[in-house]
Amino acid sequence: MAAFAMLSLVLLRLFAVQAAGVGVVDDGRSFTACLAAAGVGNVTTRESPAYAAALLVSVQNLRFAGAGAPKPFAVVVPASLQELRDSVRCARAAGLVLRLRSGGHSYEGLSYTTDDDDRTAFAVVDLAALDRVDADRRTGTAWVQSGATLGQTYHAVAAAASGSGPAAALAFSAGSCPTVGSGGHIAGGGFGLLSRKFGLAADNVVDAVLVDAAGRVLDRAAMGEDVFWAIRGGGGGTWGAVYAWRVRLSAVPDRVTAFVVNRAPGSVRSVASLVSTWQHVAPWLPDEFYISAFVGAGLPELKKKKLNRTGISVTFKGLYLGPAHEALEILTARFPEIGLSDLDPKEMSWIESVVFFSGLPEGSTVSDLTDRVLHQKNYFKAKSDYVRRPMTLEQLIRAIDLLSKQPKAYVILDPYGGAMDRVGSADLPFPHRKGNIHGIQYLIEWAASDDDHKEEYMDWLRRFYDFMGAYVPKKPRTAYINYMDLDLGTNNWSGHRTDNDIDKSPHPEVEAARAWGERYFLGNYDRLVRAKTLIDPENVFRNAQSIPPLGGVQCMIRSTRGISPKITSNGSTYDS
Repeated sequence: MAAFAMLSLVLLRLFAVQAAGVGVVDDGRSFTACLAAAGVGNVTTRESPAYAAALLVSVQNLRFAGAGAPKPFAVVVPASLQELRDSVRCARAAGLVLRLRSGGHSYEGLSYTTDDDDRTAFAVVDLAALDRVDADRRTGTAWVQSGATLGQTYHAVAAAASGSGPAAALAFSAGSCPTVGSGGHIAGGGFGLLSRKFGLAADNVVDAVLVDAAGRVLDRAAMGEDVFWAIRGGGGGTWGAVYAWRVRLSAVPDRVTAFVVNRAPGSVRSVASLVSTWQHVAPWLPDEFYISAFVGAGLPELKKKKLNRTGISVTFKGLYLGPAHEALEILTARFPEIGLSDLDPKEMSWIESVVFFSGLPEGSTVSDLTDRVLHQKNYFKAKSDYVRRPMTLEQLIRAIDLLSKQPKAYVILDPYGGAMDRVGSADLPFPHRKGNIHGIQYLIEWAASDDDHKEEYMDWLRRFYDFMGAYVPKKPRTAYINYMDLDLGTNNWSGHRTDNDIDKSPHPEVEAARAWGERYFLGNYDRLVRAKTLIDPENVFRNAQSIPPLGGVQCMIRSTRGISPKITSNGSTYDS
């Protein structure tokens, strides 16, 4: 009798999750029933009193936390690889679009909401419980589950390297915000303070485990090199659900040097002069040196220190992989204008430098890097550019003069060069390599009390971005997918288009998406379309700026074999 009951349970589970095609959209009840039959327990629907907490826990851009933002039917938190597979299959059977959320830092909220043109019912699969990091000092690699934040990843990597000697500290090259999820960050490329030395996060991925739209579990060999290429920089939420990344770690010195120097406030000309010098120095410093520039009339660093000064200012943030005396020697020779007298560079371990640049509250420690919610949330809009030749001093004066008039806005200038120049523009989907001297991130932020004026603030940022168009490369004007910007264009899955020429194309969705796709990916866009057609021809994983497949082509990846749901890492086997 017990055996019969067990067999019935197994058959019910298989029936519930083995949907072969895309289902018809229902009211969502079949989705929750399917999940219940599959044994997925952490499911919160709109009717639940816990719904708001489950949805908002990692909504990082509060612009999408209000009542007007479209909300998912349910939030599912899978606790294992099998539960992730079941979540994908059940959503597909119910006809629900999936939003995959690892840290909730999508600039346009697309990991937990949807844009105005795509009101298809959707569910959020929150990967927060899939946050294991297994770092192996012996192989110099780590398996990082997609729900692990960068802070959790860095903490685990540093712990694995501790006690290994002064020349054997390990690091991972990725971004500086510790609550960013590794899943989305790596999927978009992943630039950070170590990128001039070790490249992007995606440059250091050597394997991955992907759950495709059919619920198959695919490693690098099973998904094939075209899809493996695409998932490393082609954007998140497009190819399937990445369960885990295997990443290459990098050896760093036992002690590094970090500093933050504020030049505030100053005249427009004096700030422009400093930025002009930075443009001619930072991209050509030794690979071990990273110095970014923050420019604005209300910089976060000054607010954090409660320096309520008015006027335009510039803040330089520097990391040098070496001792302080070497950093000072380089700056004395190459960038004395930064102001050496009060620079006060500090030597620390690499993991301590992560805390130093993290933006966490004053007094935070290395252990705080594992806190998923400690970083401050805010309301913001962002845009981006790439620069291939320095702006002239007069151009900088005009731009900084305009920027000085809006204290809620600022720009971040990230230096490129170094290792970024040594990777080909087509080696990965992220094409912004040799010839780009720095990136620009434009941001405007506001408080809850100012949210009634958000359209005014966002319009100001758009006008400033348009103004900057005269000084940056065009045809196309490029952007970074991890600084997602729906102003560049969106997909229209409804099929109602006003451009007759695009509508006459054999693949209108592909041609319509080219308008924004080539700005992020340049000549890699068409290869991404082919990869999408291989891995997700029915477009199960989609959002406002996901790569579309070639319509009507029912291709599957060339290998249908999967891998075991158990992933081997560091000599042990696990599936959660």
